[in-house]
Amino acid sequence: MVRNNRHVPFDAYRAFGPLVRSLPPEAAHRLAIRVLGANLLPAAPAVDDPILATTLCGLRFETPIGLAAGFDKHGEVIGPILRSGFGFVEIGTVTPRPQAGNPPPRMFRLRRERAVINRLGFNSEGMSTVTERVAAFRHRGAPSGVVGINIGANRDSADPAGDYAMVAGTAGALADYVAINVSSPNTPGLRALQGSEPIARVVTEVKQVLAKTPSSRGGPPPPVFVKIAPDLEGDALAETLMAVRSAGADGLIATNTTTSRPAGLRGAHRHEAGGLSGPPLFAPSTRVLAEAYRLTEGALPIIGVGGVASAEDAYEKVRAGASLIQLYTALIYRGPQLAVELARGLANRLREDGYDHLSEAVGADHRDRPATRTS
Repeated sequence: MVRNNRHVPFDAYRAFGPLVRSLPPEAAHRLAIRVLGANLLPAAPAVDDPILATTLCGLRFETPIGLAAGFDKHGEVIGPILRSGFGFVEIGTVTPRPQAGNPPPRMFRLRRERAVINRLGFNSEGMSTVTERVAAFRHRGAPSGVVGINIGANRDSADPAGDYAMVAGTAGALADYVAINVSSPNTPGLRALQGSEPIARVVTEVKQVLAKTPSSRGGPPPPVFVKIAPDLEGDALAETLMAVRSAGADGLIATNTTTSRPAGLRGAHRHEAGGLSGPPLFAPSTRVLAEAYRLTEGALPIIGVGGVASAEDAYEKVRAGASLIQLYTALIYRGPQLAVELARGLANRLREDGYDHLSEAVGADHRDRPATRTS
């Protein structure tokens, strides 16, 4: 790891994190983006472990640990994020036209639970500005890593499915994968698009436009993942999954934030409206992940996200059915070294249970637990 006087040590967040978190949440987030954009953090030590390297939907992931949508909403710091140890990053949510989102305050920390409630509401600089940044990033020569683009509809849209298709047509040439976000709780009416007929239409229109969009990097159109809510369950979940499979979705992201408030929350802001993320989300999001894997019989690759804060959390998501893992909220409390810590810890857990590769552990909780191998 290169260190010099111009760079903050990679683990400096342990010292400066409390100061950063003393700022209002959005101010702290803007500061983090500026620090990353100024390249004040050195590159993380590489995680080069064959037990973790994964090919999914034709994409190569050197590590399965990714940064979820919501941190780099506008595609400003893709390179620095990938250099900080993440195997992939998902930018966005990106809407066709710029929109401010909901009025502040709209982000709240629950410090005791190391959680966050947000009601940002798809604040976006719009697809033209964001895709220009992604194009510039591609032109500079990307560091290794996969870049997904999370897409959404404008809140005043008369044709939400058309909005998704419009952003996909603009962003699809630059994205390694496209994530359809119909599960944010902060845009009125958005979650209604998870119904079987609306989501089938959205996926179909996005797939159709991507099939006609030449990739700037050559190769086939990017795969399409659908991000679902942790509050979707029972027959509603089954019908949604059947619809997205029939419409040709390539994978799932399970899950978004939750509108529920688990018992025992103590933070002063626990009753604020918005989506809850962090450790209180882990159990419900993992239940939905496991049920999605069961209902699809493992046929749709799943990116597991929601409350991941440790290698053990990541491993539990994998065993529940996730092929890849995302995090965000834990980064606020733990800092940028977390991606490398989780990747190394996950590799250790896989070996402890006798696996030769991550893929062998995906969905293991739905099968008999294998006996630990001995040499």
